[in-house]
Amino acid sequence: MDQAPAIDPNIFTHVRTVISIIVGLSIGRLLTGLARFVQHPRQQKIYPVHLVWTFFMLVYVIHFWWWEFRLATVQWTFVLYCFAAFYASVFFFLCTMLFPDTMYEYKGFSDYFMSRRAWFFGILIGTFLLDIIDTFIKGPAYVQSLGPEYWVRMVFYVIASILAILIQNQRFQLAYAAVALVYEIAWALSLYDTLV
Repeated sequence: MDQAPAIDPNIFTHVRTVISIIVGLSIGRLLTGLARFVQHPRQQKIYPVHLVWTFFMLVYVIHFWWWEFRLATVQWTFVLYCFAAFYASVFFFLCTMLFPDTMYEYKGFSDYFMSRRAWFFGILIGTFLLDIIDTFIKGPAYVQSLGPEYWVRMVFYVIASILAILIQNQRFQLAYAAVALVYEIAWALSLYDTLV
């Protein structure tokens, strides 16, 4: 029986560096956007739905980077490298959607977010689908270790995101954002309180 080739740890270090740059840009975008509310409190009115999704994305991006630690055990190819870089780039794109360079054509974050919600939630659904691919890349044992709650989580996010595209009701939008934030924090803490 042939043994699998040894995994060169330097390859993952190289991949991790590139993904770290993209993840760092994502977190930087969110933190810079949040800092604007403190720097110029009268310039843009805080919109609770947008603010909660900002915190969700901050948790989700940090969770993503921790999740990617499992890729240290993967046999790397250029295709996998491109996938990982693309996946991280989608997070950056979502973060820039939350805090665009300018909002001159909008009345504020409420008007902006609601008009761009189909893009935001559509791309968010894309991240969940990429998450499934990423999970399978980490191997069958890893998929099994996540249990059925992983699939419940994915179904919940996809269905709720589709509804968020279709429903403009502010109570629904805020409720989904709040539930998603709490769920993401709870999910991350339940899985990743240790490295093992």
